[in-house]
Amino acid sequence: MNFASLPETRAGLHTVADQASEFLESLSTRHACGTITPMELFRAMDRPFPEDGSPADLVIRELINDVERGLVASASPRYFGFVVGGATRASLMADWLTSAWDQNAQVYTTSPAAATAEVIVARWLIELLGLPAQSSVGFVTGCQMANFTALAIARNAVLERAGWDLGKQGLFGAPPVVVLMSECGHATVRSALLMTGVGSAQIRDIQADSEGRMRLPALEKEIRRATGQPMILSLQAGNVNSGAFEPIDAIVELVRAENAWIHIDGAFGLWAAVSPELRIHLQGVKCADSWATDAHKWLNVPYDSGIVIVRNAAQHRRLKTSRCSYAGEESEDRRDGSTWVPDNSRRARAFVLYAVLRELGRSGVREVVERCCRLARQFAFGVARLPCAQVLNDVVLNQVLVRFSSPELNDCDAFQREIAGHVQEEGRCWLGTTTWHGQVVLRASICNWSTTEDDISMLLEALAQAVRKVMADAPSLRVDAGS
Repeated sequence: MNFASLPETRAGLHTVADQASEFLESLSTRHACGTITPMELFRAMDRPFPEDGSPADLVIRELINDVERGLVASASPRYFGFVVGGATRASLMADWLTSAWDQNAQVYTTSPAAATAEVIVARWLIELLGLPAQSSVGFVTGCQMANFTALAIARNAVLERAGWDLGKQGLFGAPPVVVLMSECGHATVRSALLMTGVGSAQIRDIQADSEGRMRLPALEKEIRRATGQPMILSLQAGNVNSGAFEPIDAIVELVRAENAWIHIDGAFGLWAAVSPELRIHLQGVKCADSWATDAHKWLNVPYDSGIVIVRNAAQHRRLKTSRCSYAGEESEDRRDGSTWVPDNSRRARAFVLYAVLRELGRSGVREVVERCCRLARQFAFGVARLPCAQVLNDVVLNQVLVRFSSPELNDCDAFQREIAGHVQEEGRCWLGTTTWHGQVVLRASICNWSTTEDDISMLLEALAQAVRKVMADAPSLRVDAGS
């Protein structure tokens, strides 16, 4: 094996930088979801496992060539699916440096720089989001792991309040923990609960209103049923489909006398706190016990960046009950990043967050959030003017749900899928579907820092074109097709 020399490495990195720049420059024109079939992509990439290695520059050149047509333009300002942001310039460059520096953010000793960055970024985030100053912060892969971490701490805390020492006695025989959440709550919360040992029988789905928020009378009834039991409430700050917020302040009052932990799943909605016009939806959020959010959504950093925040730092610290013998002594003035998250060895994610928060500042983050919400309203206004279109949600944030229906159609669900498929195939924009109150609907999520009014106009054009094409090309969807 011949490893590249330093000059060869430098030349290779410059080549990669050029290729990355070309990709970024192509985002405004490249196909939104790729132009290759699964079989073609597999044939391009699949090789027998090599006995001997290959030069790094050859490997990278072939990798670029092999995957090019299978890359999704998810960083594009015209990608409106999955609540996906892009990557600001500073966050992208800091991400490259993070890989080159290859720091392990496990403990202070493995990277004093990474540890210090975490301390500073944690303070900035708490200030930016308006959360209690004493709260502790952990940096994880995304909101799935942020929810998992927070709910594991919540489980431990409510059991401790009930007199059960989980660290000593384990879960077997423990009092059952009751979890109350909207029937429209996010799947990552349910997955996190199952991974923490909370079974589906312990999760009580609360009837939701038309926006996906828990109905307070139904919630109050379940709170009374669960009185005296260890209780966790998981609240939505930004429903993944409608963008709606639970009435946090009212729910806080309902459970004030209970042994309850309030967790906020705020993957993207928690960032409404940066906006004077949007933070009204977060009244009472400071009274929660834990919060989970993503930085790779509205903060627009590269993927692999989630944040968990816990009001009680001592309870957060007790999440990890064992310490590696080689990790050295823990001290208050030297942050050990792995204390606050499930994993030990891990990427130094705080460098990227440090860079983007300095790049944007408070006003920049606010401008991105408010502009995306303004563009969502622009899209909702425009799409509602298309024939047979109905906007199904109150557009309070950056999510818009649309359904096309007509008496001429015998399968409206299939019609939505066909429309989304044509938008994706045409390639200028990406729009997906979701299931909302039992119906298939189109969902647009505006989350990219670089999206403009022109991009929204292009989405409206692509959508109108897709509707016309489906109506013309899919007669089987019409009521009179079998007559």
